[in-house]
Amino acid sequence: MSGPEIETDEEGRVRLQKLLAQSGVASRRKCEELMLGGHVVVDGEVVTRLGTKVDPRTAVIRVDGKRLPPVSEKVYLVLNKPRGVVSTMSDPEGRRTLGDLVADRPERLFHVGRLDTDTSGLILLTNDGDFAQRMAHPSYEVDKTYVAEVQGEVYPRIVKQLLEGVTLEDGPVTVRRARVVEATEAKSIVELVIHEGRNRIVRRLLDHVGYPVRRLTRTAIGPVRLRRLPVGEMRDLTRDELGELLEAARL
Repeated sequence: MSGPEIETDEEGRVRLQKLLAQSGVASRRKCEELMLGGHVVVDGEVVTRLGTKVDPRTAVIRVDGKRLPPVSEKVYLVLNKPRGVVSTMSDPEGRRTLGDLVADRPERLFHVGRLDTDTSGLILLTNDGDFAQRMAHPSYEVDKTYVAEVQGEVYPRIVKQLLEGVTLEDGPVTVRRARVVEATEAKSIVELVIHEGRNRIVRRLLDHVGYPVRRLTRTAIGPVRLRRLPVGEMRDLTRDELGELLEAARL
């Protein structure tokens, strides 16, 4: 999400209610009402005085507890990675990469974390290096949702086993949520929510409980969901999605 064009004064500041309105929070009048009602917090302080000016690039603004991303030239994108695409921006072996999918973008983009080559789905791209680093760091990692097609029928006891915790060769894995979307004798569709991003973690986890993965897609990272984004396409993060991720990364 690249920020809206915001006109500032000579000191680079803008009236808070104008910034809120131009950022799409609500109409100018409604934004004034939100301020007067004590719903707007800037840098940890409730701001009720209309006409208060802030720096739109650095002020940490929350409306009813929701973070408003700063105005920035940075871009924050979500891409639906196809299977077979390598999670790098270039590849010496000439394989298809994320860089090929964003070749027409003017920015120098980083990928946030990675997906296995044979896994499709949601991956974040940005030209904000601090954000990319924070989001990929284990201590800031947000929940990731995967949908796996596995061989055979997954029974409730397997879901229970996953939720109780599984220990792999490189340590225990905590599964936050697990459910069977559909199950037949031949195959099952399982949705898992996990917090971490160890190498091939979902495949190894399901293999460990006896269900080899046939196809795997990441459908969400925190508040960001694929929904109907076509394979190979990308979109900007929404204001609310970016706000939540900035909070999670403590930026």
